[in-house]
Amino acid sequence: MNSSTQLQMASETLSDDELATITGYKTPSFQRQWLTRNAWEYVLTGAQRPVVGRVYARLKLAGVKPSASNAVAETWSLDLSRVS
Repeated sequence: MNSSTQLQMASETLSDDELATITGYKTPSFQRQWLTRNAWEYVLTGAQRPVVGRVYARLKLAGVKPSASNAVAETWSLDLSRVS
């Protein structure tokens, strides 16, 4: 994996520190237990470390049940019609 891909992945997934802050644990096995117990979706790396998506985490922390429809970033455009 090149550095550009690593940077993109880092921005799309929670860092190890962020995951430790949310779960309260630094040990991956305890993080997995916390995530499962609190109904969080995650995938595992080859080293059995949990990986959580950033958008998913933001929705969960906001109290929104993440789904395919609300996880898609909204497109927007700048409306200058009211600017004088």
